[in-house]
Amino acid sequence: MNIEPIRWQTDRLELLDQRLLPAEERYVALHSASEVADAIRDMVVRGAPAIGIAAAYGMALAARQARPSSEAGESWQTALAADLQQLANARPTAVNLFWALDRVRAVLQQGGPVAERLLALARELHREDADHCLAIGRHGATLLGSGQRLYTHCNTGALATGGTGTALGVIREAHRQGRLAHVHVGETRPWWQGARLTAWELQREGIPFSLCIDSAAAQLMARGEVDWVIVGADRIAANGDTANKIGTYGLAVLARHHGVGFMVAAPTSTLDLDLADHSAMPIEQRPVEEITRLGDRPLAPEHCPALNPGFDITPAGLIDALVTERGVIEAPDRERIARHLQRDPS
Repeated sequence: MNIEPIRWQTDRLELLDQRLLPAEERYVALHSASEVADAIRDMVVRGAPAIGIAAAYGMALAARQARPSSEAGESWQTALAADLQQLANARPTAVNLFWALDRVRAVLQQGGPVAERLLALARELHREDADHCLAIGRHGATLLGSGQRLYTHCNTGALATGGTGTALGVIREAHRQGRLAHVHVGETRPWWQGARLTAWELQREGIPFSLCIDSAAAQLMARGEVDWVIVGADRIAANGDTANKIGTYGLAVLARHHGVGFMVAAPTSTLDLDLADHSAMPIEQRPVEEITRLGDRPLAPEHCPALNPGFDITPAGLIDALVTERGVIEAPDRERIARHLQRDPS
């Protein structure tokens, strides 16, 4: 795998601009936390783990620019608070963002100059996620038989993480083990992450796939052409309720109706144990222009009322397996998740 969407270059962060793929591979150079926040908000970088990693690098940039005032009794933590908040506001649903920023806060609370320590933290988070992706892939593949036909939604691969991916990490490992027959890739409107990004990743690696319109999933399952649906997650509550890219809930309902397995693959950093269930889970509302226009071309009547939630909620009861870097949780619920987190990760 030779995809490097996030890279640090001495004095700047470079992000592969995912808005331009697959037509163009161009990196955006970022020099401040504000620029990183804008890149997260504008979907230059996306995918919950990748957002968290990018934000950590953003705080390393902020620390290099910060100049706390000793006369005002200002600390590094105070000087960087605005940058921290700006990054936290960039994408409200992706809990990995807040998990990474909590790690940043722990460094800030130690006091003293923190620029190099924050850069070391960002690099550590990047390496950790790469290791976690490999572990998720191995654990998820144990649930699959031979000749598997899989369906995936959105993009959960190298472009969305610090490594091989979460759901796509499972798919990559299944391919490596010779268990994979075919992958159906949903286009994933309105940002087309499946069509633009997942198809691009799979094609580069020679993994057999076909792109399909989102509304073809039911027909594919009815015809017996899908064995497992494998998706990622942006936030998972303590009871297993999962927020993921809009359209995931519908796939879970279809999978249950047709007797198809439904797997969520995500690192434990995506678990938000402060949320008992999905009821208080924030759902990002994206600009309506994303569905009423295609670039400069109108797709709907001018001033057309529209709804554009970025995510939906899949109840835990529809999830057959939750796979993290620690292993597999079958039929996840509050008790199973709690036991899973107490397990020695080695």
